[in-house]
Amino acid sequence: MTQNQNSDSQEPAPDGPPTSDIIYPSAIPFVLVHLACLGAIWTGVTIEALAIGVGLYWLRIFAIGAGYHRYFSHRAFETSRAFQFILALLSQSTSQKSVLWWASNHRDHHLYSDTELDVHSPRHTGFLYSHLGWIFSRRHSQTNLTRIADFASYPELMWLHRHELTPAFALAVLCFAVAGWPGLVVGFFWSTVAVYHATFSINSVAHVAGRRRYITGDDSRNNWLLAIFTMGEGWHNNHHAFQSSARQGFRWWEYDPTFYLLKLLERLGVVWKLKRPTLEVVQNRHRLGTRVISRAALQVAESFNAERIALAAAAALGKSRLSELHQRLRQVQPFAGFEILSELNLPHVPSRTEIVSRARAMLANSPSMEDIAARAHELLLEAIGTRLATLAAQSAYAG
Repeated sequence: MTQNQNSDSQEPAPDGPPTSDIIYPSAIPFVLVHLACLGAIWTGVTIEALAIGVGLYWLRIFAIGAGYHRYFSHRAFETSRAFQFILALLSQSTSQKSVLWWASNHRDHHLYSDTELDVHSPRHTGFLYSHLGWIFSRRHSQTNLTRIADFASYPELMWLHRHELTPAFALAVLCFAVAGWPGLVVGFFWSTVAVYHATFSINSVAHVAGRRRYITGDDSRNNWLLAIFTMGEGWHNNHHAFQSSARQGFRWWEYDPTFYLLKLLERLGVVWKLKRPTLEVVQNRHRLGTRVISRAALQVAESFNAERIALAAAAALGKSRLSELHQRLRQVQPFAGFEILSELNLPHVPSRTEIVSRARAMLANSPSMEDIAARAHELLLEAIGTRLATLAAQSAYAG
């Protein structure tokens, strides 16, 4: 079980790469939980213990998806204060820290998804760190209560926050009381480890393997296999396209039993106001926000080698024209040189048509494709212009 580290402050993150900031002692309980699974060699595996383990896996996977994720992180539906507490209790029985810690970090993930500020991005920190290493990083040990202020105002949730391991310990004791040592090892520890890695795979696997139906400005993907093991959480690209939806399998064939159970609870009056994606989103006809357009454009621009293009353009221009370009670039505002470069029609620089073609090849279809290509064109020319200015200055200095 992960160690309690619930000090709450908004201190700046430590300097240095995230992967160098892992607090290894805090990972020891996590490793011990995995080693405890080997105890089945001595306790044996009983039908009763297996039944408990399978039941607890699916119950707690539902709690992760419906509780930690769709409710506490995204407020995808409404419920009573009593059921809110039950969801929190079930969620924390997974030993994945408190609902406030989990949800605040997840909100940060969406705010900075697959940028350098993302708490777990395979693109920037590698697969293993995004899968589980980030949990034990000093910079993520604290809980940003400001980010989760809507739930931090509830005393019972703050009590769970301060005693994050209590639900897991209580469940472990209950498993032992019902089925003895096999109940503890197989029923509790096996299911806990399985829930760990099913959950963590959404952070890691669902950002490297699968299909992208929507442009979301990040690497989120739909993975049908993960959807099976996580009760619908594997439709991750769908989720990033419409984060507040209680339904993550947007198409009828996209298996999402967490949503089906929420629908049942809605009929029973336990939850209500389940949010769903708009028809425009489902049909991929919605226009993208500025932030998504900018992130997608950056992906397209970075797919070109600005350094190589600048060197080729400089060679074609020659020293005198390069010096003239340098003077013109010095007279404009920083990062506004793309206007000058557009006028010059420099050799080796990709045309707007080429950039549109690259964007269509890299990204899913979207009504905002032209906007993405236009922004990518600007970003690429800015990068080339910055490098050309450096080359011109070096040439002038050398001369």
